[in-house]
Amino acid sequence: MQFLCKEYQDGNPRVRSLVTETRIHLVPSLNPDGYELAREAGSELGNWALGHWTEEGYDLFENFPDLASALWAAEERRLVPHKFPNHHIPIPEHYLAEDATVSHGTGHGGGAVMGRWCLTPPCPPRQVAAETRAVMAWMDKNPFVLGANLQGGEKLVSYPFDTARPISEVPAAAPRPPDDYEDDNPELQETPDHAIFRWLAISYASAHLTMTETFRGGCHTQDMTNAMGIVQGAKWHPRAGSMNDFSYLHTNCLELSIYLGCDKFPHESELQQEWENNKESLLTFMEQVHRGIKGLVTDQQGEPIANATIVVGGINHNIKTASGGDYWRILNPGEYRVLARAEGYNPSVKTCSVFYDIGATQCNFVLSRSNWKRIREIMAMNGNRPIRRITPGRPMTPRERMRLRMRL
Repeated sequence: MQFLCKEYQDGNPRVRSLVTETRIHLVPSLNPDGYELAREAGSELGNWALGHWTEEGYDLFENFPDLASALWAAEERRLVPHKFPNHHIPIPEHYLAEDATVSHGTGHGGGAVMGRWCLTPPCPPRQVAAETRAVMAWMDKNPFVLGANLQGGEKLVSYPFDTARPISEVPAAAPRPPDDYEDDNPELQETPDHAIFRWLAISYASAHLTMTETFRGGCHTQDMTNAMGIVQGAKWHPRAGSMNDFSYLHTNCLELSIYLGCDKFPHESELQQEWENNKESLLTFMEQVHRGIKGLVTDQQGEPIANATIVVGGINHNIKTASGGDYWRILNPGEYRVLARAEGYNPSVKTCSVFYDIGATQCNFVLSRSNWKRIREIMAMNGNRPIRRITPGRPMTPRERMRLRMRL
């Protein structure tokens, strides 16, 4: 924050452009009481791990509703997308109750608990933390496009899905060329935006001064990133109800986890070098929010249409417009067939191109009013039965006249 303010005041053109054209939200700590616990205990003998939980014992990162499992269950029943959405999945009603609980774990094996740790999933349900409720409300209030949560204890970038899909639920996929960067794991369910998430993760890892130096191995085990510094969460550390999965399935935001280094509490003398390691990565990552397409969805009178759906061909995950009819969709370079639709309007389709240079392509839509709403009202008055066609020249029966009056 200090860097952005100072460089902006000093006239740094890159920072000025970023600050002027981007609405940046910074949260210094999602878990301040956990940090205080760890700081007081010190970093010796693993006491830093206390900072992973709140004072009440919640792991906030895994305290969100598991929308991924709900989506996959709906896919198994062939309910997507007609009866169950592939985007903006609503929060389950039971989760919003005051005494709501959330289950931790991936759905495999039995569970055992010791202190604040769940050793083997599935873990017993826990209460929904106040911090989690506040973050969900914050996400609903602001139309975020790109997000990152900064963590420690490893040096890599993790992207969704974090949830491992049970083997029986993984749909059969067409054969594809082998991927040099990812193992053939049937429990790994890629998001429809998998290529975009990889681009975003690489944009950070490749600009980091040491993140791709994985020849030294991982912080605690072998390198899980195949020398790239990036990994899908479910491959590395499968867990249900993560903030990243929730953000992707409930909002328009693409959220990733960035693990800054092995030491959660680096010494004061090391902080400057840690900043230098991550400075370029942070700037590059924030600039990616301006890659893809953006625009306005309005009616023929120029009035914005909120909650219109933006569909990108070939990507089975849609987004919605904000209250002002505006939208932003991060996409990799290429040519896309994009559709905009809204209740009560005829859909509109355009071809939009995304280029390698930073700067989103403007792609606006004007939707015309549809008669389907009135047609549905008439059908409902007729009991949703087919309306009998009236033959010219044939007199109507008294019952037909009565039905016609009721419809009109």
